[in-house]
Amino acid sequence: MLTITRAEVFLVRLPLKFRFETSFGVQTEKMVPILVLHGNGQTGLSEGVMEPLPMFREETLAGALQLLREVLLPQVMGQSFANPQALAQTLTPYRGNNMAKAMLEMAVWDLWARTLDVPLWQLLGGVRDRVAVGVSLGIQADTAATVDSVTRHVEQGYRRIKLKIKPGWDVQPVAAVREAFPDIRLTVDANSAYTLEQTRVFQALDDYGLDYIEQPLAFDDLIDHAALQARIRTPLCLDESITSAQDARKALGLDAGRVINIKVGRVGGHAEAKRVHDVSQAFGVPVWCGGMLESGIGRAHNIHLSTLLNFSKPGDTASSSRYWTHDTVQEPLEMEDGYQKVPSGAGIGVTLDRDFVTRSAESTWEVR
Repeated sequence: MLTITRAEVFLVRLPLKFRFETSFGVQTEKMVPILVLHGNGQTGLSEGVMEPLPMFREETLAGALQLLREVLLPQVMGQSFANPQALAQTLTPYRGNNMAKAMLEMAVWDLWARTLDVPLWQLLGGVRDRVAVGVSLGIQADTAATVDSVTRHVEQGYRRIKLKIKPGWDVQPVAAVREAFPDIRLTVDANSAYTLEQTRVFQALDDYGLDYIEQPLAFDDLIDHAALQARIRTPLCLDESITSAQDARKALGLDAGRVINIKVGRVGGHAEAKRVHDVSQAFGVPVWCGGMLESGIGRAHNIHLSTLLNFSKPGDTASSSRYWTHDTVQEPLEMEDGYQKVPSGAGIGVTLDRDFVTRSAESTWEVR
């Protein structure tokens, strides 16, 4: 049994090494909420992926932390759980708020694995000791800068290049990159910036041999994605639209997409991520692990999840040093020859850099 006795939360502002532009804005830093969960003489780590503003999904950083502080964490203090799945009885009554739920659930998985002295990937059912890595490139100033950025990352060994696109910045950069690199695995991500009225953009993109087009239409849509998929050859990849295994079942039944991006925070934790994986596998649809500019804690969780069998496409688990001058963990998580090795040791296999996190935290609080 796992008994939870104390929780610490740190809110850390991490400056990005580069300007990261997507269809919904520019990001130069990341607010990272970190949860340290205590129990059974061990600690479990997680981080939240919610943003200050509801740009990705509906959740916000302030709302998620309030729910954790006032509702979710007090309900698990002093309670015993047979395993992380048993936490569902506490979390299920509250609708939505998947990112807040995931922050608690993922820390419980890490805590449980450390208590058992086994790596997290083994408890999740993983089958590999390294995972293929792709990279996500933000919108650049022009096509020359785009090709230059792609060149650098291809030379570094990344096994998939993803370009962020938006209306007015789509076919042109893709055409330039494909001309420069005829054979690389190339994808694009629209972050819900288009409508069916712009179908011709995606029909034009059919000519460039993309591995998939990620989330072109509304963040909560399946029906229009199915209509678009019927009109183009390139597989659609669903991201924001999939918040549960039930969403995945409905989407794949409708042929609204032929690839799924699994983000642990978006679906509410590892248990639901595994269910999305299993549903997709049953449909014969590949999955990959998306990133949300995680620090080393979230990145380690993503790497462990990506060891499951159906994670057959490179994920967004690029080198931590690409993003941060100083990470939240002591161990480097660096891509080598296009792969990330799964961190060794119990749990997620990384150690909180407590001195740095404590020094850098803009706020901290505890629940006992």
